[in-house]
Amino acid sequence: MRLAAKTSDQADIAGRSFPEAVAALRQLTDEDLGAVNAAILDTMRSPAQLIPDIAGHLVQAGGKRIRPMLTLASARAFGYRGDDHIKLAAAVELIHGATLLHDDVVDASALRRGEDTANVIWGNKESVLVGDFIFARAFELMVAARDLKVLQILSSASGVIAEGEVLQLSTQKNLAATVDMYLAVIEAKTAALFAAATQAGAVIAGCSEADEAAMRRFGLNLGIAYQLIDDALDYSGVEAALGKRVGDDFREGKMTLPVVYAIARADGEERAFWRRTIAEGRQQPDDLAAARVILDRNGALADTIACARRYADLALEALDEVDAPGAAYAEALAELASASARRAY
Repeated sequence: MRLAAKTSDQADIAGRSFPEAVAALRQLTDEDLGAVNAAILDTMRSPAQLIPDIAGHLVQAGGKRIRPMLTLASARAFGYRGDDHIKLAAAVELIHGATLLHDDVVDASALRRGEDTANVIWGNKESVLVGDFIFARAFELMVAARDLKVLQILSSASGVIAEGEVLQLSTQKNLAATVDMYLAVIEAKTAALFAAATQAGAVIAGCSEADEAAMRRFGLNLGIAYQLIDDALDYSGVEAALGKRVGDDFREGKMTLPVVYAIARADGEERAFWRRTIAEGRQQPDDLAAARVILDRNGALADTIACARRYADLALEALDEVDAPGAAYAEALAELASASARRAY
């Protein structure tokens, strides 16, 4: 199906905003998404009360549910009429939820989606162990879908995500980190699950190998674009809209693309600033504001957003290769991709 989707630049003039694109995709997948949420809550039942407590806290905190919606829409785009896509979408969201619990412990995060994180409320040990439980439940749902290929796709993605976390540790506070190193981290840590979500949905629907490959490329490039904007918003976003503290990446010494760009362009004074604040972690109250000034002055934020738009366009190009009968779902995915590089939360 040739969607002739707008590029991310063209979408500045015409097309849905990111919240509108998410809402449109949610409306299309609403009934399926309700079944996904029910499946998630059902898998969280346990006589160990801490498990449903922490899992319930994670679910009730909200979130955009983009990853499971990608699985649902991908399956429906290829005309799927069964219910195994519900299991796969629930597994995708559980994998994501487990990684959030683990991430918040590793990063010592205190806020997630505007609420206290589970590790703040219950503790680090409890969060890690419940995260492990959620991972196990995700694999049970994958097996229940009775498709060896989708099991391989999602289980492989789980391993890649863990590798991404380790890669990120190697770049943290490392002023020598390069653009390629950064992209390797986000491709593994974020984009791998986007790719697996769209690929698994298409596969369960019985798509062709060519369409499967295209849907995987769509998800991968969408995930990279999404994370690039997330990293830019850590310096330029509004805290109330983001649902997390602005500047957490800066405080944790993460080498995200805006900082990688800024260090590559830094003069002696700016390099000393980044060495003190990122490499050495000696930060003062006004340093985040100073970092924003530097990132804006040398074009690091603008270039990060431009990079995100290039990946969003790659996602659109991949989707344009797909021959899917479910035009409404395919068009909603295209709108999401075109708007993803312009989101403000």
